[in-house]
Amino acid sequence: MNQPINTLRRVDEDMPARGPTAPSRRRLLATTALLALSLAAGAASAQQKEVTIAYQPIASPLILAIATGSIEKATGYKINWRQFDSGAKVATAMTSGDVQLGVIGSSPLAAAVSRGVELQLVWILTDINEAEAMVARNGARIEQPADLKGKRLGVPFVSTTHYHTIFALEQWGIKPTEVQLLNMQPNQIAAAWERGDIDAAFVWDPALARIKQSGKVLVTSGELSKKGRATFDGVAVNRKWGEANPEFMARFVKAVAEADAAFRANPQAWDAESPNAKAISSRIGGTPKDAADALHLYAFPSAEQQATAQWLGGGKDGGAAKALKATAEFLKAQKRIDTVPADYSAFVAPRYLEAALSLK
Repeated sequence: MNQPINTLRRVDEDMPARGPTAPSRRRLLATTALLALSLAAGAASAQQKEVTIAYQPIASPLILAIATGSIEKATGYKINWRQFDSGAKVATAMTSGDVQLGVIGSSPLAAAVSRGVELQLVWILTDINEAEAMVARNGARIEQPADLKGKRLGVPFVSTTHYHTIFALEQWGIKPTEVQLLNMQPNQIAAAWERGDIDAAFVWDPALARIKQSGKVLVTSGELSKKGRATFDGVAVNRKWGEANPEFMARFVKAVAEADAAFRANPQAWDAESPNAKAISSRIGGTPKDAADALHLYAFPSAEQQATAQWLGGGKDGGAAKALKATAEFLKAQKRIDTVPADYSAFVAPRYLEAALSLK
């Protein structure tokens, strides 16, 4: 057995450029290089198939999809889910590049894109409807809106509820300076409410459910939206990241649309005793009853509805684009932003929804 090995060694040494082993070696080296490149490309591809998505403690079918991992299954991506207390914080994280997609209200989204942050709205997570409300605390001597003058009202600034707070005060003939507006996150509002440090608040669940127990609703976002100032929670994406990952975006939108459709098809399966409500509350806090109650306060537009001019379609005259512009005008008046673009359709991307509708 040793002789052939020695002979082969001598041939290799004596005929480095002529023997059949030289091409074989070159082929081996080429094969090795290609394999290395393939492995490197595979590793890079694996790294690209990861995304960080921000969400808020908003009771919605999306939260159940997060808990069950259904979006990961639908997209094939590793998803790092990060919870934030408000849309303003989501906007900050997306501006820094730490987050590629995020659940964000129409007000902080309008603020971000007006400042030049390259975000695009791709999905209407919730038509806020009755799920945000201004509540007066029992014992604060607020029987009617006029009694808010001089009172302490907690609200997260640059949020959808901040937008509606100012609009509500305008409707009631109350100047913002006649109320002590306090910039507070939802968890701070709930704690301050229990201490008696604030007299009223405009907020969403689960904090809303807590303060309703010892207060009365003065107005809801649904009522104010009907007067021409619509608000919504949406999902926005970093524009460049979305354009680089179109298949993920289509499959993501489709998965969220299917989660919403499951709720609309059988809302009774999401009651206080259901595994669905329990899974949602375990993820965002509060009780299963809080989650179930909150779910039924929101409206969840279908994919087909969202594709129309009522929401994501319609260009600059579409519902979402017009709502963003109206909100931006409010924010400019509040000196929160400096400029208001003439057309907000550049910040709405219905193409991912259109692609999702074509998937089987």
